[in-house]
Amino acid sequence: MQYKDKVIIVTGASTGLGRAIAVGCAQRGAKHVVVNCASQREAAEETATQVRAAGASAEVFQADVARDADCRALAQAAARYGRIDVLFNNAGNTRFAQDHANLDALSADDFQFVFAVNVVGPFQMIRAARTLLEASAGGAIVNTSSIAGVTGIGSSVAYAASKGALNTMTLSLARALAPKLRVNAICPGFIDTGWFGRTMDSDQLEQLRTAVAARTPLRVASKPEDIAASALFLGSDDARHITGETLIVDAGTHLGFAPLKAR
Repeated sequence: MQYKDKVIIVTGASTGLGRAIAVGCAQRGAKHVVVNCASQREAAEETATQVRAAGASAEVFQADVARDADCRALAQAAARYGRIDVLFNNAGNTRFAQDHANLDALSADDFQFVFAVNVVGPFQMIRAARTLLEASAGGAIVNTSSIAGVTGIGSSVAYAASKGALNTMTLSLARALAPKLRVNAICPGFIDTGWFGRTMDSDQLEQLRTAVAARTPLRVASKPEDIAASALFLGSDDARHITGETLIVDAGTHLGFAPLKAR
């Protein structure tokens, strides 16, 4: 019961990792979970249904974290509880340009779109929720970054750069907001979510899982629940002496890259 009676906000909680985090909080005793979505309202309602089934009350709040006013309204969704115990900044987006050498594949607008959601969004959410987080006895913030932010791989240069910026921001805010708040980040690698099922048939999806497992030292293709466990740890009181950490959760994928001395 790591989250007994806690009030939680999870951004980007419609599906995948965000859903696994929201449901995981409920399974661990959370009192109330605010399930945020930008557009997938129906999927977010399903997340809320699963949260309630796990024992917590849930509210779906549609908001775009790239908009400051939306962030402030989202934070206020928990105001009636008098506090926010944990903010999971999980919302993220990308522009696909997997050939990083093709510098014409991304525009300035692409970069601004990705950074607005992946970097400015978490900053705005933290700012909006700060007072309510500080009202908690041990408020915590967990940012969902990516292995892309420490290795430079990923769906595009813009995406990798945004996650690198999020990692740096995690360090900056961990210093600035201590001792009242803890700020950490997880850096997942591949996550086997429903997103791939929308773009691949079943055979292609199975081939992808097999290929991913073959190139990870732990020989697995991680599922959302596998990654959520690390986020839930960092948000819990079990991690009360941890702040400013970027925890790589990628089944060892990063071991195939240069030593990460600057992590």
